[in-house]
Parts: sequence; C-alpha cells; structure tokens
Amino acid sequence: MAATMEAAAGMSKMLQFMKLIGQLKRVPRTGWVYRNVKKPESVSDHMYRMAMMSLTITDPTVDKDRCIKLALVHDMAECIVGDIAPSDNVSKAEKHRREEEAMTHLAGLLPEGLKQEIFGLWEEYETQSSPEARLVKQFDLLEMILQAHEYEELEGTPGRLQEFFDSTNGRFHHPDVLQLLGSLNEERGRHTTKTDETKNSGSLQTAGAVSSHSSS
Repeated sequence: MAATMEAAAGMSKMLQFMKLIGQLKRVPRTGWVYRNVKKPESVSDHMYRMAMMSLTITDPTVDKDRCIKLALVHDMAECIVGDIAPSDNVSKAEKHRREEEAMTHLAGLLPEGLKQEIFGLWEEYETQSSPEARLVKQFDLLEMILQAHEYEELEGTPGRLQEFFDSTNGRFHHPDVLQLLGSLNEERGRHTTKTDETKNSGSLQTAGAVSSHSSS
C-alpha cells in the first residue's frame, strides 16, 4: 500500500514537471520580442532545432546523445524565470542564481537518478566544462542567427537583425559548425544582393518616369 502511494506521489510530481516544462512552448524568445518580430519563436522551438543540430552533426568523435540532452536541458529553467536577455540589466550572477533555483525545483520533482542527471547536464552547460557543452553553445548561437536570417526573409528586411550576427563574431570553432555558417552567410549575402538590385531597379524606373514626365 505504501509503495503504491509512493508511486502515485512520484507520478504526480512527474506530471507537475511535464506541465512546467510545457510552459517553454509559451515563453517567447525575448530578443525577438524586443526587436518587434511578429509571432516570435518560443524557447522550446529554439531548443528543438538545437537538438536536431546535435543529432545531425557528422563528426564521429562527438557524443551526439550527450549533445542532444544538453540542448534539451540548457534553457529549461526559463519555464520558471523567463528568457532573461542582456538588455534586461540582470547581472550574470543574478541570472545564474535565479536559474539555479529554478533547476533545483524542477529536478526536485524527478526520481533520484534523473534528478542528478538533469541538474548535472544544466550545470555542465552553464560551466562549459566539457567539449559537448562547448559545441552545444555554438549550436545555441548558430540556431539564433539562422532564426534571425529566417525572420529577415519572412519580413523582406535583409540586414535588419545584423546585431545578432555581430554578437557571434569569433565564437564559432567546430569545422561542421563553420561549414553550416558558411552556407548561411552565402545564402544571406545572395538575398541582400538581390534586394539591393530590386531597390536600385525600382529607383531607376522611378527616376526615368519622373524624367520623361518632366520633359513632356
């Protein structure tokens, strides 16, 4: 009887955990909100593509499973504290304190083994204490600028979110990440050129129309 009650209590806590992390689907990424992006992605959207980057990396020396876990856990605390952006003027120490408190609460809802694993993964990412954590940090930044590029495409405003690209300068090191970054920059460059050409063409047509009108 006691064991049954304990199991039921454990499942009740697991349900609380699942509901809390479900909030990540409704927490928008603050950087996009502050830049007035329409329908900004959620934190879980961001983590999903990071997990896919981890799954699809071709480097055989990478522990993919660990990278996927790190990607899924690294922003988990934001279901409680929200997505704290640099412009929120919250110190790194205070941000870490809030997120650590949130992770302690979240992990505390899980059985012992899982509790240690989830909190340990978050701590590993926070301290950047493993090659996998450092690679997943690069995925974090790469996913951000890929999303910025997609928003520029959707809005038809190439270059509007350049500050996000600038913030990642010199922070990519893994060969696979650099290759994907190269493809992204190449595609973004083509879009910018195409838009400039369209604008110039429109300006020339307008100027021509004005000229012919004034001479008639």
